[in-house]
Amino acid sequence: MTAFNDRDNGIPDDVLGAVRRLIEWAGDDPGREGLADTPGRVARAYREYFRGYAEDPARHLSRTFEEVGGYDEIVLLRDIAFQSHCEHHMAPIIGKAHIAYLPGDRVVGISKLARVLKGFASRLQVQERLTAEVADCIWEHLQPRGVAVVIEAAHACMSARGVNTPGVTMTTSRMMGVFRDDERSRKEVLSLMGL
Repeated sequence: MTAFNDRDNGIPDDVLGAVRRLIEWAGDDPGREGLADTPGRVARAYREYFRGYAEDPARHLSRTFEEVGGYDEIVLLRDIAFQSHCEHHMAPIIGKAHIAYLPGDRVVGISKLARVLKGFASRLQVQERLTAEVADCIWEHLQPRGVAVVIEAAHACMSARGVNTPGVTMTTSRMMGVFRDDERSRKEVLSLMGL
């Protein structure tokens, strides 16, 4: 049975101990004043960073609207800021996403597109999978005529360690439906995204 430390909001003692051990391993004293509360802070931060495991991002697409005045053109949300963590080094991924869809017979509130992104981003990720998960979720649950997701992000696992190359941005995209099959539609959505 896992012991819990009430002072740290129900965080298991073994989690706090693991963070203390990492601090020691890095070469510092986890008992010194500036680090004494760090294990609890780190554990709470990780709970927040990875809250996406406790939710189903698709639930944000469950409420849709059919009365849109005959609107049948592209719906696009640009420059959605997000943060994630790479599954290889648990280092931050910080970027922006552009999410578009061509409605079939219904639309969704635009904040829901950002919520889907943030739900999947709040998990250990690789950018390629994040891009696919967001697009696939919208495709499956809204059943639009097309989906386009483009993500541009910087990876701390590359900029702050390893090759130590800051300022590099990785771009991934997933096109579905008309945005994949029709070159004119693809060019239009990419142009609207500013790409």
